[in-house]
Amino acid sequence: ITGTAGFIGAALAARLLARGNEVIGIDNLNDYYSPQLKLDRLSQIEQMQGFRFKKMDISDAGAVNQLFTEGDFDRVVHLAAQAGVRYSIINPKAYIDANIVGFFNILEACRHHHIAHLVYASSSSVYGKNTKLPYSESDQVDHPVSLYAATKKSNELMAHSYSHLYGIPCTGLRFFTVYGPWGRPDMSPYIFIKAILERKPIQLFNYGDMSRDFTYIDDIVRGVVEVLAKPANKEKESSLHRVFNIGNHQPVQLTEYVKVMEAVAGVPAIIELAAMQAGDVLSTYADTELIERVTNFKPSTPLSEGLKCFVDWYKDYHKISS
Repeated sequence: ITGTAGFIGAALAARLLARGNEVIGIDNLNDYYSPQLKLDRLSQIEQMQGFRFKKMDISDAGAVNQLFTEGDFDRVVHLAAQAGVRYSIINPKAYIDANIVGFFNILEACRHHHIAHLVYASSSSVYGKNTKLPYSESDQVDHPVSLYAATKKSNELMAHSYSHLYGIPCTGLRFFTVYGPWGRPDMSPYIFIKAILERKPIQLFNYGDMSRDFTYIDDIVRGVVEVLAKPANKEKESSLHRVFNIGNHQPVQLTEYVKVMEAVAGVPAIIELAAMQAGDVLSTYADTELIERVTNFKPSTPLSEGLKCFVDWYKDYHKISS
């Protein structure tokens, strides 16, 4: 698992280790957000049997190839990436190094080491300016509104070509607004609950007229595990490369989302309405029919339950008393 100290990576590693798999995890532990949070996630899984961790950067082709040469693994979940839509506006080079060069290095290693299935992270951001909802995998995605989205679309194209040329089963997962315990500090659940508990204002962009398909981390991990076990079959499918939406299929208006968070936190939010941010989209809404047809994936966590789990974790992690 690349990016194993990340939000999804650590949760996925824990799930696979708990069922008896051996996992090799890599991460460069960069400082895009608190490295301490990444180390704390790692500490939860380093004590589990069957886990090995190596600090490395996927943009280092030699290190990646050495890892694949020495490692005894046949499936790869590639989650390492420079994340964040807005950060891509101010530091675009980080996205080329990690998301383009790094992904190329992973593809090359999979090619030369006969990996049975590569599952990699794409993003709902590839839908860009699309207005048809819900978003379907068959939709055109040629109008990204951020470099981050452009790199994720590029990953899909790169994986498709490697799959076609070298017979590597590849599955891209377009994640939709993942949230839950151990979540990223640059995402709205973390930003909002921190501000709410500290009695500071939160900003609702586009004056609150936005919606997101919030997907709980446990649902996401269950979906990834099921996809990992089911690579495309040459005899049954036209291509060894597939792309799936993986979301909750239940978009929530931003104002309603804040109301649920207020109820869970027991504290009213101080709200500031603001204009639309560059790189943002109005709505995300996943058509999940395709992934449900291929796997047993079916999100089951209500937003109120998921946000309660997140807020409880946040208070415990930051030692905030009720």
